[in-house]
Amino acid sequence: MKCPTCGKSIEWKDNPFRPFCSERCQLIDLGHWVDGDYSVPGELLPEDQAEKLPTADDHYDED
Repeated sequence: MKCPTCGKSIEWKDNPFRPFCSERCQLIDLGHWVDGDYSVPGELLPEDQAEKLPTADDHYDED
C-alpha cells in the first residue's frame, strides 16, 4: 500500500498513522481538509439555513 500523501510504500499492520506513512503526512492531509481543498459532495443548504451556520469568525465561551 502507498501513503496517499507522499506515495511512499507503507506497512498497514502496526502502523498508528495508517493509511499514512507518518504523522507528518497525516497532518498534511488534515490541513487540506481544513483549508477546504477537499470536500464531501452533497446538496446545498437553502440560503436561510446556511446563514445560521457558525463561521471561523464566531467566538464561543468555554464553560
